[in-house]
Amino acid sequence: MMAETWLMELANGIGRFFLNPIVYWAIILSIAVGYKRIKKERKHFGLKVFDVLSEWKNTWFVSLIFGLVISFISIGAGMVFSYETIILIAVVTILLSMSIRFTMLSPGYTIGITYLLMFLSPFVLTYQSIIDSNLFADPNFTGLCLLLAILLSAEAFLLRWHRRNNTFPDMKPSPRGTWIGVHHLKKVTLIPFFVLIPTGSITSFAAFWPYFSVNGETYSLVLVPFLLGFDHVVKGDLPEKAAARLARSMHILSLIVLFMAIGSIYIGWLSLAAVLVGIIGREYFSYRHRLADHEKTPFFHQHERGMKVLAVIPGTPADRLGISIGETIVKVNGKKIDSMDSFYYALQESGAFFKLEIIGDNGEVRFVQSALYEEDHHELGIIMTKKPYLDNKLA
Repeated sequence: MMAETWLMELANGIGRFFLNPIVYWAIILSIAVGYKRIKKERKHFGLKVFDVLSEWKNTWFVSLIFGLVISFISIGAGMVFSYETIILIAVVTILLSMSIRFTMLSPGYTIGITYLLMFLSPFVLTYQSIIDSNLFADPNFTGLCLLLAILLSAEAFLLRWHRRNNTFPDMKPSPRGTWIGVHHLKKVTLIPFFVLIPTGSITSFAAFWPYFSVNGETYSLVLVPFLLGFDHVVKGDLPEKAAARLARSMHILSLIVLFMAIGSIYIGWLSLAAVLVGIIGREYFSYRHRLADHEKTPFFHQHERGMKVLAVIPGTPADRLGISIGETIVKVNGKKIDSMDSFYYALQESGAFFKLEIIGDNGEVRFVQSALYEEDHHELGIIMTKKPYLDNKLA
């Protein structure tokens, strides 16, 4: 009988997933961000580099793993959240992403601000009559802090998950007026996990359960969609190296928040300290990255030695031949190149075959050669830093 009850609640919980506005907002936001990016790619490079939903790619494994981890912890320990708390997280998430960017979709901000709003609600709601002053009575602050710690760890894993040619190229004017290449470490994903809410068919199955309880003696399951995203700009290094540094910082932050969240089981005020550490720590590491990156010499810039690869279009000859961003092409068919024009003309003179001389990360030269087919991209799918396409067209 108990197994049947849990199965019924599991089915109902999955159904409630589609009642959460975050599911539909995530789709709208991702499409809007993708189209905005493609519009900029066409302006700068004259073509689309990545598909509209590329920010979602290579995120589902991390999303599902962390969804399972959170579900096991929340159900096993009996972490109960009110439905009002779940809706408040959704509202905060939507408001923080109204700018059509992923910058503020870190759990440090979404969960952190939700906690602070719930913490301050008794002082604010008392002085008005529109909203019930007991809307967030008996909040599960420790549960929110544990959720924050685990989701910060998920953000760190997503940062570390970046692959060499899968970051998003962009161009910006330097202080000297020349154009430099930059990359966006940008991902978004929806992490689905089960939590308990008060009232339902599930009753306690152990003396300690539920451990983190909100008013109620019976409980329901609900599958919660959590929208997680970020957008870091990198100009002074290879994007994957910057991603690794940011990921290490985020892992450290998640562990600090986790220890403080566990401590809040015994010392209540540590939950507030954990949330403040999460918000301030997330902003500090982001600020430190921006400051350190700003002081570095631009990595993707024009120079006389050759042309540094800013991006590789998926499915093109450059992609098939294993050419990576950050490598420098110095010769095409034996001719030195120092601009996209010289690269293009040397390539067209080769006939049916081409040979590239490339300097890799270790400073050593390697050679790449292949046949050139009629349907292939006229520049092999290689994008380099140059004056934006529309500016060239207008000139």
